Amino acid sequence: MLNTSHNPIPSERGSSSSRTGPLAGVDLPVFILSGGGLALFVILALYDIELVSAWVNNAFATSTKLFGAYWQVLLLLTFVIGLLLTVGRTGKVVLGGIKTPEISRFKWVSIIMCTLLAGGGVFWAAAEPMAHFTSPPPLFGGETGTTDAAYNALAQSFMHWGFLAWAILGSLTGIVLMYLHYEKGLPLKPRTLLYPVFGDRVMKGWLGTVVDASCVLAVVAGTVGPIGFLGLQVSFGLEKLFGIPDTYTTQVTILTALIGIYTISAVSGLTRGIQMLSSANTVLAVVLMAFILLFGPTAFIVDGFLQGFGIYLDQFIPMATFRASPGWLDWWTVFFWGWFLGYGPLMAMFVARISRGRTIREMVLMISVIAPVITCFWFTIVGGSGLAFELETPGVISEPFTGFNLPAALLAITEQLPMGFVISVLFLILTTIFVATTGDSMTYAVSMVMTGNDHPQTPVRIFWGIMMGLTAALLISIGSGGISALQSFIVVTAVPVSLVLLPSLWNAPQIARKMANEQGL
Repeated sequence: MLNTSHNPIPSERGSSSSRTGPLAGVDLPVFILSGGGLALFVILALYDIELVSAWVNNAFATSTKLFGAYWQVLLLLTFVIGLLLTVGRTGKVVLGGIKTPEISRFKWVSIIMCTLLAGGGVFWAAAEPMAHFTSPPPLFGGETGTTDAAYNALAQSFMHWGFLAWAILGSLTGIVLMYLHYEKGLPLKPRTLLYPVFGDRVMKGWLGTVVDASCVLAVVAGTVGPIGFLGLQVSFGLEKLFGIPDTYTTQVTILTALIGIYTISAVSGLTRGIQMLSSANTVLAVVLMAFILLFGPTAFIVDGFLQGFGIYLDQFIPMATFRASPGWLDWWTVFFWGWFLGYGPLMAMFVARISRGRTIREMVLMISVIAPVITCFWFTIVGGSGLAFELETPGVISEPFTGFNLPAALLAITEQLPMGFVISVLFLILTTIFVATTGDSMTYAVSMVMTGNDHPQTPVRIFWGIMMGLTAALLISIGSGGISALQSFIVVTAVPVSLVLLPSLWNAPQIARKMANEQGL
């Protein structure tokens, strides 16, 4: 039963007064548990990466086997229930305790797109359609190298980066957190999602500490992975474009610059750095999309989007509930679901922080429908161009991509375009800013967990910003295996996080109806 009659908890609100200085208001048990878990992983990886990889792979296999089907159902229900709440009176409910939005629509959309799409959306946009084209998914099967295979490849990519992936990142959970934090005074922490189920026990006891630490560990792992991969990928691109040696020194230099960018952005706050970085990134992405649409394989991009999206809608339920071929499923759909689930609670906190004054209809449709459609079009612009070039000249994209070389696939595509060198450089810049916008947003969100409020202290933001970059630098020092192990570890950390997200399936509708009554709708 939903229990929301609550006053701010003294132990949560009073903790800041018991300490002064950089650690004022910091939840030390959560800080120690999450930071210690991350440090232990890095130390073990540096000591014996093969042993850690073996442990992680075993845990990965167990996680996907036991929880894969549950994750598929959880994401599907989250999407459907969210859409139902946009219909009728609950859609008009205004969230966040204020009547008008505090962030303009363009900046709001920019922050959401840049934070959630992230750098992975650039390299995966180039690589995933090509991967499904050269090796068709089991649901579609058939021959490779045909136009139909290209459309199917786009449709499968849309499934992994479309409606379901986005919906879990703040649609229902955003409603729950905005109500409990802004209306009822509960701290802005993942444990708050479980308050309607466990009450004060989860807010004050060990359970809440474990919940918060698990969610922080999952999102830090999910963010460190893209940061580390960015170092490897941009270093690869710099060598190919400018002849700068692809060495560890180059990679660390890239990471140092990236850490500086996103930490300064996180410190400056939502109204300055994070908004400015996201807006600049959105403008650059739109310019590149327009250029490729006009001067690239325009006809195929249009046909590919319409055909691919049509297949996506037609095969939506079969793709969402596909359970055959466990080997393929684990390393594609279930892997992505684990990755996105790990982001779920902290993304919901961030969405709640930036969406004050928005209606349920605005927030859910933006996250669950509009953003996914934009993402699918982005995948068609980048990956669809690659498919068009591959169909025209077999091997031109697939050969550089051999061995699942994501940055090689991206550069192979951009090199085929007019002004290929300039476009390649701009895409590297775009990817860097994409990862920086994820870095600053997640630094801010993790800091909110540590303090329980939406204006975390500057020293806390700086610590987590540097900590994530340093972790990435240490892991890539042992080669790509360190980051790969972390990527698999992300799926393991998603297991407890997915249980935290479950109650929002019934709590969000109850809260939406309650707020509709309170607002006289």
